Amino acid sequence: MKSIVAIAYALLASVLFVISGPAGAQQNYPSRPLRLISPYAPGGGNDTMARLIAQALTESLGQQVIVDNRPGANTMIGTDIVAKSRPDGHTFLFSGISTFLINALLLKTPYDSMKDFAPIAPLAVAEMILVSNPSLPATNLRELIALAKAKPGELNYATSSAGGAGHLVGELFKMMAGINIQHIPYKGTSQALSEVMGGQIELSLQSAVSTVPHVRSGKLRGIAVSGDKRYRALPQVPTFAEAGLPGLQGRVIYGILGPAHIPAEIVGKLSGDIARIQRTPAFQEKLFNQGVEPFILSPDQFGALMRSELATFDKVIKTAHIKLK
Repeated sequence: MKSIVAIAYALLASVLFVISGPAGAQQNYPSRPLRLISPYAPGGGNDTMARLIAQALTESLGQQVIVDNRPGANTMIGTDIVAKSRPDGHTFLFSGISTFLINALLLKTPYDSMKDFAPIAPLAVAEMILVSNPSLPATNLRELIALAKAKPGELNYATSSAGGAGHLVGELFKMMAGINIQHIPYKGTSQALSEVMGGQIELSLQSAVSTVPHVRSGKLRGIAVSGDKRYRALPQVPTFAEAGLPGLQGRVIYGILGPAHIPAEIVGKLSGDIARIQRTPAFQEKLFNQGVEPFILSPDQFGALMRSELATFDKVIKTAHIKLK
């Protein structure tokens, strides 16, 4: 009889642990430093944004948030690490959402982009900027298109990866302008822009966060920016519509994702902390100085946006006949 009672108490204790254990863990969250994986090389726009929010979250959460750069395989190496990590709220992905979604359409990924991740929060949005080496004998978009038509296949444009936002916008640019320029993908933004600044490549399409400092310094020439209005950080650079090519749109959304099945309480806490950080004037000024603007959505809204963006990219890829070799 005593053994039956002992077994019953043990079973009850196990049930109570299952019920109360996760809640207790979430009350003490985070219990150790957090790992924010950037699937890009250091020094680019994604890395810059990741370090801004990591510092702010370190102060907000009371635990250090460490940026871990894991570039390679068109961002799939770092992304896969997060997909296969424990969903305990201590490992996250900080990525350009465009590349994250486009990979699902163009590549065979070792994870399911829509099922293996939990949307946490977008951080910021940046328009795409077409830049050139200052020595290029074309100072505006019309002159550039004329030069490309006079030298079909001779001009090159660099991006940070094959299949990223810059690649898609570049292919749309080619199609809408009726020109033939060659796409040269690199392993990161810094390398791509260094080649343009060094004169090895004539053009590049990148997010504003990567290009603004170089355009301001004169190392790059701003040709045109996506969006409906001129960019606050580069008011001298016209939009594509102003420059003679209406309808060309493209943007980069930086955001945070976690592995699937993270407890809802942790998702809500992180999303709320990030939103509070985004609303502070000091953090907004840091974003503006980098050429981006805060972008605040709930996790559900972020997930809906990702599904919408995926459908849009699918249409663009099919229209432009984009394929990765």
